[in-house]
Amino acid sequence: MLSLSSITKRYGDVTALDRLSVNVPDDSYVSLLGASGSGKTTLLRVIAGFEEPDGGKVIYDGHRLDGVAPHRRGIGFVFQNFALFPHLSVADNVAFGLRYREEGPVTDPSELKARVADAIRLVGLEGLEARKVTAISGGQRQRVALARTLVTEPRFVLLDEPLGALDANLRERMCDELRAIRERLKVTFLHVTGSETEALLMGDVVAVLSAGSIAQVGPASSLFALPKSADVARHLNAYNVLSGRMVNGGFEGAGARFALPGKQAASMVRRSKWRCVSIAFPCTRPVQLPLKPPERRQSARALSQASSRVHRFFPSSGWRTAPCFRSSLT
Repeated sequence: MLSLSSITKRYGDVTALDRLSVNVPDDSYVSLLGASGSGKTTLLRVIAGFEEPDGGKVIYDGHRLDGVAPHRRGIGFVFQNFALFPHLSVADNVAFGLRYREEGPVTDPSELKARVADAIRLVGLEGLEARKVTAISGGQRQRVALARTLVTEPRFVLLDEPLGALDANLRERMCDELRAIRERLKVTFLHVTGSETEALLMGDVVAVLSAGSIAQVGPASSLFALPKSADVARHLNAYNVLSGRMVNGGFEGAGARFALPGKQAASMVRRSKWRCVSIAFPCTRPVQLPLKPPERRQSARALSQASSRVHRFFPSSGWRTAPCFRSSLT
């Protein structure tokens, strides 16, 4: 298990990671969801050893990794831009780490060829071994980068937004392939992304990173159904966050009031065919209430009408709405 304890990283006056703590279980696919600038890539670089934390501990299998050189950590890293060598072939890119690593380089040509062939077969690139990486597609380059990492048999694999440069159809296919590869190898993948759809689809466990610290971590289904704060709800991009106050066990805002929890909201919410699915209380008062539309297929026109109704029912005086429908469609 990878354990991060009170990790802090600063760049001058900017705190990129603020006493971050999280445990990543073995043999799992963990998604790390965060907005741009939340510290996602910095966290991966600290785990990999490309950056040293200003405070805290990085522990893997009971051994501290902070202070250990990156190439001695046994951790693979798939970079956001793939970082392939353009002058080398697919096979030579995959073989590079085996040939030139400090500990146990593979010098026997037959062993090197066999291991490279196994890695290329694993990611489905048979027949492209001699081709330059500049002559293959973006999805194929992503697989080369993954094969180059996996061929060294790392204990733990970090993926820095590996699907961000791919088109929608290829991204969906690569999601399935990444999960299948991880399950075959039985290693841990830590997948960083800014897409809530990708995070919830890929991760057995999802951690939400906000302002340099973990806002919530848990199984994808429970995190989506019950975000514990308005900040987490915003990251999931499927909620309207309404501001108000707790008064005598009920929620009150902009002249409207209804009982909590678990009951239908006031008539204005029923009229808009919305339901209360979870309640987040970042503090005792004031409070913020995430609302999400029912889980059913709706047309784009219906969603647009629902959005306009919500804005009419909740005017600007004290209420804030941020309609986000994409993750609610099935």
